[in-house]
Amino acid sequence: MNPPPRSGLRRTLSKLQLLARQLVEGLATGLHRSPHKGASVTFKQHRPYVPGDEIRRLDWRVFARTDRFYVREYEQETNLTASLLVDLSGSMAYCGANSSCSKLEYARDLAGLLATTLIQQQDAVGLVTFDQKIRSLVPARSRPSHLPVLQAALAQEIPSGETSIAQVLRELAPRLGRRRLLILISDCLDEPSSLLKALAQLRHQQHEIIVFQVFDRDELTFPFQGWTRFESLEAEGIHLDADPAAIRKTYLENLARFRAELSQGCSRHQVQLCPVITDEPCESALSAHLSRRLLRR
Repeated sequence: MNPPPRSGLRRTLSKLQLLARQLVEGLATGLHRSPHKGASVTFKQHRPYVPGDEIRRLDWRVFARTDRFYVREYEQETNLTASLLVDLSGSMAYCGANSSCSKLEYARDLAGLLATTLIQQQDAVGLVTFDQKIRSLVPARSRPSHLPVLQAALAQEIPSGETSIAQVLRELAPRLGRRRLLILISDCLDEPSSLLKALAQLRHQQHEIIVFQVFDRDELTFPFQGWTRFESLEAEGIHLDADPAAIRKTYLENLARFRAELSQGCSRHQVQLCPVITDEPCESALSAHLSRRLLRR
């Protein structure tokens, strides 16, 4: 995870607020709407007074106009709790010949920008790293001093092993507690039906989910020429020697089906799927995504 950029994009990014679209529970006053009613600066509605209501909540101006007692209700705003879920499986180590960084390096930068943005708006951020199972779990904190903790947890991890995102999400589900924002950063190279079922379970628990699907440009265009050895990054010793021209069409068709199934499933379960490519500056990709979220809100 590199230090946050100091460009104009960074200044733009710092002004954007990652607002949860749905109601999110929290503990302290912040930027995100809560289902609980209470004292706050955001007025919700009037309702008739009923015995037991606090007298201080009566609206005396309305009483002066109507000669009836009405209570002012407010919408309490709360801090958001977010968890960054970063894939450390072997496939995240891929770096194309024309790429400046691997998928994992890109994921680290993206996680760093997200953590910085969230903590700047006083939200709590935690981290989960995984491959086939959870590797590390850093509890959510909102203090600026928490950023180096997140950076260290990511920097010391080496990508290896196979992917089992669905299994990890099922393992994580009972540990999450109150509703929160889950940000999955992964290439999502897992069985789509299993992954979507796990995401649906988390949505059923009322968590909001964003999936940043990280691609290297090679994976999208399959630019290889001449006889090539394709080696598995997740299972040692597995490789395929082939003429790329003979398998390019089949590969691209399979990739299109995979992406379509994942996209349709995420849409069905109200999960935001955000494809990103490692040759696009991650601060640009994130800034554009946060801007779209604000416009939708």
